[in-house]
Amino acid sequence: MARKKQYKEDEVIDKAMHLFWRNGYENTSMQMLEKEMGINKFSIYSSFGSKHGVFLESLKCYKKNIKSIFDTFKNGTEGVADIKKFFYDSVAITFQGKNQKGCLVTNTYNEFSESDDQLIKEQMGSFMDNLKELIIEKLKMDPSKDEDTILKQANFLLLAKHGLAAASRVNSQKEIEDYIEMTFQNI
Repeated sequence: MARKKQYKEDEVIDKAMHLFWRNGYENTSMQMLEKEMGINKFSIYSSFGSKHGVFLESLKCYKKNIKSIFDTFKNGTEGVADIKKFFYDSVAITFQGKNQKGCLVTNTYNEFSESDDQLIKEQMGSFMDNLKELIIEKLKMDPSKDEDTILKQANFLLLAKHGLAAASRVNSQKEIEDYIEMTFQNI
């Protein structure tokens, strides 16, 4: 007879997500996961298969946690103002409590940029493609913008979002707000 789990998977994955978010994948050991999640290696392997499995579930958890920010962004009707609000909303998480960890997706995107891990690369690529499509959709709300301008601005804003996520790990809230304001000054 199989033993009943003494933990809730979504709760331990949330803990693991925060650990990966702070430390990255490579700098997170199984021992750290055991301690943070409050379960032993056997339970981790039994439920998630491996550290990689825990990480993949952590990415799913992160995406669920930021779903409301993306839904607000997606459903906005103000064009560039929606993109700017998305920038502010996405860094607001960073300044809650003592987080200051940037964006888990951007951190992962950077950490795995030279990795052969196709599964992670596909997830990161899909996330970035979806974000770029949303940015393009919002830029198209301005009828004065031609297709070439829209694409250039979308590329610029996607890269600015990466920079914003990285900066939010170390810069002050005032510096971040100034960065966002300057980014949108000519969009």
